[in-house]
Amino acid sequence: MKFLVLLGVLAALVCAIYGEEPKVEDGVLVLTKDNFKDVTTTNDYVLVEFYAPWCGHCKALAPEYAKAAKALAGRESNIKLAKVDATVDSELAEEHGVRGYPTLKFFRKGSVIDYTGGRQADDIVTWLTKKTGPPALELETVEAAEKLLEENQVVVVGFFKDRESDEAKNFLAVANGVDEYPFGITQNEDVYKKYEAKCGSIVLFKKFDEGKAVYDGDSDEEQLKKFILSESMPLVVEFNHDSAQRIFGGEIKNHLLFFLSKDNGDFEKFAVPAKEVAKSFRDNVLFVTINADDEDHQRILEFFGMKKDEVPGMRLIHLEEDMAKYKPEKDDMSPEFVKQFVQNFLDGKLKQHLLSQDVPEDWDSEPVKVLVSKNFDEVAFDKEKDVLVEFYAPWCGHCKQLAPIYDQLGEKFKDNDKVVIAKMDATANELEHTKITSFPTLKLYKKGDNAAVSYEGERTLEAMTKFMESGGETQASTEEDDDAKDEPTVEKDEL
Repeated sequence: MKFLVLLGVLAALVCAIYGEEPKVEDGVLVLTKDNFKDVTTTNDYVLVEFYAPWCGHCKALAPEYAKAAKALAGRESNIKLAKVDATVDSELAEEHGVRGYPTLKFFRKGSVIDYTGGRQADDIVTWLTKKTGPPALELETVEAAEKLLEENQVVVVGFFKDRESDEAKNFLAVANGVDEYPFGITQNEDVYKKYEAKCGSIVLFKKFDEGKAVYDGDSDEEQLKKFILSESMPLVVEFNHDSAQRIFGGEIKNHLLFFLSKDNGDFEKFAVPAKEVAKSFRDNVLFVTINADDEDHQRILEFFGMKKDEVPGMRLIHLEEDMAKYKPEKDDMSPEFVKQFVQNFLDGKLKQHLLSQDVPEDWDSEPVKVLVSKNFDEVAFDKEKDVLVEFYAPWCGHCKQLAPIYDQLGEKFKDNDKVVIAKMDATANELEHTKITSFPTLKLYKKGDNAAVSYEGERTLEAMTKFMESGGETQASTEEDDDAKDEPTVEKDEL
């Protein structure tokens, strides 16, 4: 009996010193505050996912994450995949700066970096392999080359005999900086013959479109990187959970979006012919299809002010700060019209399309006035009045929390003929002179010069009243208001 007690004490002591032995679920280590440090410091490489059980993105990642863990185990890799329930071990999440779910951190021999790869199993394995091995895999045989190409959707291979040449060094530098795809390098004559390459060639192999693309530029690193990121995307890429990061996080910021119905056969009718057109613009414009039948994509249609009866249809967007949108002047999706529409955009001949609702007949019947694009300037730029405008999104939870307080503010100033309290649905109305990037956003257009002052104070009736009574001069200034700037907002690109 004493012996069993002693074993229990020793087991407890071992756990205290070395941490709990982690459980394993689908090949993924389950970490807690009791074993986290031990696992991330005694293993050379550990990718850790901080997740929330209720998070939809976490649920979508789970099977891919498990698949990646099993793939690495099958290769007898020393890379481990682990996960932490951040709703249970919230202190761990806070310690590692977790602000959303899922958040992935890579622990590499005592140091930690953010995971920046994709969320497909292949993407995870590729990113981790690049971070733990040479920038380019040495392909010493045809079999090694065939294996690399078979296991991956996209592979970049450099054919260099002289590894000290500037071209080879630049290739390896790019390979070291691009984590999305595996790279290979070879000086084997049989590999050269197999793939009809010559010394100095750089070839991107892909399991779609043309099958491969040969780089014909100079040894400039930026040009080569641009070539790889451009050629590694399909000519027409379908938007979904897996491709979203590559689409919006890529180098090309001009996107032609085709809103199509799979149920009606629109993809075959419009997306397939568009491939030939896309070839002419692949360095400047990314062609993207969006399945309008998918309920998850409805907010994207709303973002562009589109209704279901406008499908099939297309829009063009420039993904920079202004998020400028462009709409064709007619409903024509023939290859000829698509080509001309894109060319007109690149030539600067298109006028930006701004969303606007019609002015409601009762827009000024309530204490909080309703603005749309068509009546915004007339109301907000009244030189005789201070006009506070809330830019909101109907689906935004923070906007809904503010609504009753904002209504009280409108009631408070309804009889003041020098003050207007107003609101505008910024998802359905856009302004050329004011770009809204988060919700809710509050701006005061001051009488006289109508200069816009952003309200960043506390969202209370008292604080906003003081702000208006001071003509925009007084924001939250007391100790209780120190956290005012931390009031939550929803970014407009969280679509």
